[in-house]
Amino acid sequence: MFELKQPYTPESAEEVLLVGLFKEPKITGPAKEIDEKLGGLITELMRSGDISSKAKTVSKLHTLGKIGAKRIFFIGLGKKESLTYGMLRSSLGKAFQQLKNEKRTSAGIVMETFDNGTLTQDRIAHALGDAAVCATYSFADYKQKTNEPEKRLENVTVYAQQEAQTGLLTGYAYGKGIEKARNLVNTPANLMTPADLAAEAIDIALEYGMDYEVLEQEDMEKLGMGAILAVSQGSSQPPKLITVKYKGTERWENVLCFVGKGLTFDSGGYSIKPAASMPEMKSDMGGSASVIGAMEAIGRLKPKANIMFIIPSSENLINGSAMKPGDVITSLSGKTIEVRNTDAEGRLILADAVTYAKEQGASYIVDIATLTAGVSIALGDCTTGALTNNDTLFSKVKEAAEEEEELIWLMPSFQPYKDMLKSSDVADLNNSPGRLAQMITGGLFVGEFAGETPWVHLDIAGTAYSGKSSDLGPKGATGVMVRTLCTLAREFQK
Repeated sequence: MFELKQPYTPESAEEVLLVGLFKEPKITGPAKEIDEKLGGLITELMRSGDISSKAKTVSKLHTLGKIGAKRIFFIGLGKKESLTYGMLRSSLGKAFQQLKNEKRTSAGIVMETFDNGTLTQDRIAHALGDAAVCATYSFADYKQKTNEPEKRLENVTVYAQQEAQTGLLTGYAYGKGIEKARNLVNTPANLMTPADLAAEAIDIALEYGMDYEVLEQEDMEKLGMGAILAVSQGSSQPPKLITVKYKGTERWENVLCFVGKGLTFDSGGYSIKPAASMPEMKSDMGGSASVIGAMEAIGRLKPKANIMFIIPSSENLINGSAMKPGDVITSLSGKTIEVRNTDAEGRLILADAVTYAKEQGASYIVDIATLTAGVSIALGDCTTGALTNNDTLFSKVKEAAEEEEELIWLMPSFQPYKDMLKSSDVADLNNSPGRLAQMITGGLFVGEFAGETPWVHLDIAGTAYSGKSSDLGPKGATGVMVRTLCTLAREFQK
């Protein structure tokens, strides 16, 4: 998609040229060269307000053949000292959405014009690679199509120094991982069953030379995975437990494990969900989608770290065999669980998956799940909730999230919350102690199975799916936390 060239000159021919504009008294650098070729037109249009340097604005100018580029998209960046990585990525996203809307197939970008003196060329290039994929994303829906081929942005000439190459590749890999996660979540549940989800993970494993294993229902029965088996009882689709191992070093040690909840459809079971919210329950596998998206990006980037991906997958439906409120089940760990709420099923499949991760040699575990409605009530739709049993591991997750400007917030893990999980009269654990602190108790339930293994829980129920578009994509699946997981994995190679 990207072709690196240097240097930029006003004679460089492009269908569209992207140029960054900071809010400064005078135009400098390549923008000044272009302005001189256009007889000061840019300066005049900025004074009149027809070209804006306000952050996240895009102003268009046709050059009338006076320079090599036919038209210029000026991307407003605001004040240099105020520009953050996230603002830059969003601003680039706005421009790439404009290219998509105009059905442009090629463009050029002058990287020097985005340099604020703080962000490195590598980071600017990373933002570019990410935004170019994410902002132009669209889900291939199932409407009847015309025979006319769709025009998409295919070539971007990047005028920059050679050191930008690494950032372009990493940003593009992140974008492709997010694209994969969005596609998985946006696919209807009848076309994304546990078997389909397993096939997606296997395809990536095969493409990038990773080891994989899929446990079938019979395997789970032999191992005693009573929690995931109980959730799947109400469906004719058999459950799957998918394990993929990326071996970045010679020895399988210091293993970072990502566990993703893969409920491909959640009716709530006998604790049935309201009809109005049911169509969106295809997104209840958002955690597994983020893990598979990270798998895609890590396969492309090949960090020198050992990463394991585990995805427990099933449907939560209703039939004559479905688990019932009040049932008692025995998990892989041997802990017994009273099912007080069949709609608190994600924590059940994660319980067996986290136990299995430890058996497979996980040194650190990060689970990611659309686990509770409570996280949205507490944090809205912009922030992912977190819980942990290890401050050191959480600090690494937080640093990775901050680097990618994905918002997370650590919730408390005080003993009274843990005591709520022990409120069953007939089993070791109660899967749903009630509405109070439900996001916290839901996450801490999973933590019961992590034990002493360093563990972080990420609840993306509020952030995995959006009812509105953003600068980096349309409404629907967001691919949240793919960036954070990838950055965390890359940090583990240091």
